[in-house]
This record gives sequence, structure tokens and C-alpha cells, in this order.
Amino acid sequence: MNPHLSLLQPYPFQRLRDLFEGITPDPGFAPVNLSIGEPKHATPQIISEALRANLGGLASYPTTIGVPALRVAINEWLQRRYQIPALNIDKAILPVNGSREALFAFAQAVVDISGPQQPVVISPNPFYQIYEGAAFLAGACPYFINTTAENDYGMDLSQVPVDILKRTQLVFVCSPGNPSGKVMDLQAWKTLFELSDQYGFVIASDECYSEIYFDEASPPVGALQAAHQLGRDFSRLVMFSSLSKRSNVPGMRSGFVAGDAAIIEKFALYRTYHGCAMNPAVQAASIAAWNDEVHVIENRSLYSEKFNSVTPLLKQVWPQAQLPDAAFYLWIDTQQDDTTVAIRLYRDLNITVLPGSFLAREAHSINPGKGFIRMALVASPQETLAAAQRIVAHYK
Repeated sequence: MNPHLSLLQPYPFQRLRDLFEGITPDPGFAPVNLSIGEPKHATPQIISEALRANLGGLASYPTTIGVPALRVAINEWLQRRYQIPALNIDKAILPVNGSREALFAFAQAVVDISGPQQPVVISPNPFYQIYEGAAFLAGACPYFINTTAENDYGMDLSQVPVDILKRTQLVFVCSPGNPSGKVMDLQAWKTLFELSDQYGFVIASDECYSEIYFDEASPPVGALQAAHQLGRDFSRLVMFSSLSKRSNVPGMRSGFVAGDAAIIEKFALYRTYHGCAMNPAVQAASIAAWNDEVHVIENRSLYSEKFNSVTPLLKQVWPQAQLPDAAFYLWIDTQQDDTTVAIRLYRDLNITVLPGSFLAREAHSINPGKGFIRMALVASPQETLAAAQRIVAHYK
């Protein structure tokens, strides 16, 4: 067996199941699960209809690069959303089966272990656990940058030692961030790009939450958009996007990568051997999704409703609760042991949240998730409000 498998830690949700083992929640309350970032809003009819109408495509083998119409739809969406020039649809855009598997696979394709020193992959901390697993199984060493209230939950690369930066081959960034919802501004992107120029590492920009925000006039800046605004090309830069959160289709497993054409060309070759071409019916449904913004605006409205109703209530219990820049998480400093809080909410109120320490690693003498809980406001507005009201009543 691959010896690197022994480095993988249990996934946060397995740890949560273990934490709750033997605990029976109060049956007097209907369960509300706010632990996993799985959208529960209805799948838009335009997508469901396109999926059903194209089931005939299952009779054909799909290609790794997908049909041209899908790459055109993605290209046009990128231009509308980020005000960037058209990309080469044959070289700079690649459909993928959701951002999760693509992020993992990308590290396997990018990391070069042939040198005399073990390569480094930099990640925020707390983080999406795929980043760590991808680094380990590529033969690299993860290096974590703690994102805390003290640095406004930003990735401060100035803290990274030069000898680490010299070994760094890949940097994962997530904007809007999971779990904090922090959005990188143009200056943060500029600093990251300059370090990439200096040390030659590739940037993997995870933007799966980019379409969940609260001000229609101010969408979060994306990596390609930032590069364009700064007068740069997309060298050593690849963004990852997904329909899961944007369009409420996590089960469809549909996303794309876009950016540096030379890197994507090699990544496409890797994926040809990987055997991960997108289902033809899913490609057709994805075209419908990327071409429509009405359902996305409606989706954002639902999240705004939930955040606006729930956040003021939770501040009565946890004063540190505040609206994030974007995404659908509340990242709350409870000032208590986070596993104890999670057990209490589950046992006494039948509400499931994720302890923040499960999303982070001990790095630089701290676990930056300790004391926090992550609440994914993915349930219906009624369920989410009921959960917040239960918490306030219980703690008061």
C-alpha cells in the first residue's frame, strides 16, 4: 500500500460521528443539521429539466475536455462574472467532476518529488481537508498558515520562512474562505502573485463559495479577475469553481478549472488517464446552469434572509458571531471548548454543528479552530431560525 495513506487523518465528519457516539439527542426537538456544507435549497427546474432531456447521452463515452458548448458556457460566464477577456476554450478551461476531486487530483499532477528536498504545499489553517490529503499523497509536506481573528482570517505569507518558500510548489487559497468566509482583496492577491513570481510556485484558487455573497453590487473578486486587474497574465494560476453551492446541485458533481493554459494542458493529460470525464447528461445540465443567473440571485436571497435573521439572535449568546464576507458559514468563537459546545447542542437541542478544532491542525503552537464552531446555514430559513431560537432560549 502507498505509505502516505498512513498520514491521512479521519475526515471531520467521521470525527463528529465518533464524538456523538452513544449520545441520544432530545427527541422533543426536530433535528437541524448545520454541520456539513451541503446545500439544501431546491435544485432549479431549469437544471433538472436539462438533465432529464439529455439522458440519451449516457449511450456515449464522454471526452475528458467535455463538449465545446460546455466550455463556451463556462467561458462566457467567466467573462460576465469577472470582467476578464475570453479564454481559449480548448486550452485554458477544463470541466471537472466537482471542485473536490479536481483539487485533490491537481496536486498529484503539479507536485514534483524528483528534487533533493521534499516539496511543500502551503494551505490555510483551518482548511478544507482535501488540501492536506492531496499534499500527503503527492509526496509533499503541508505547511499551514494560521488564519485567525488577529490577522483578520487572512493568509499572511510574510510569516512563512524563506527556506519553506523556496521548497513550495503549490499554494492552496480559498476565497471566500472555509470556514471564515473571508474574501481576499486585491492587495492580498498582489502579494500572493509577487511571491509566486519570486519562488515559482503554482496557485490553486478554490472559489467554490464565490457566488454566495450579500451585496449584489459587490461580488467577491476572483483570482483571474485580480490578475487581470493587476495587468498580469494567468501564469502559474488556476481557479477552481463548482455548481454545487451556486446552483444547489452537490450531487451532480460539476465544476471547472481555468487559468494557465500550459498547466491545464498537462492536467488534462493526467485526467485522461485518471478516467474522470463528466457524464454527458450532467454536461448538458451544467450548460443550462452556467447560462442562467436568475436562480443564483434567488439562492443568494435565501442565504441573506437566513443570515439576517439568525446572526443577531446568536450574538446574544456568542457576541463574536458576525456576518461573514461571503459563503454560507458562521464561524463563531464560543470562548468555550468547541467539542463540549457541539455535544451540548446535539444532546440538548438536536442541533448538529462542527467543532472548529476538527477543521484545523496544531500549527505554530496553536490549533486556530479551537473554541470555534462552524454553522452551515444550509437548512431552510424556518429550520435555521428555529435552531437559533432554541440556542438563545437554552443558553439564556
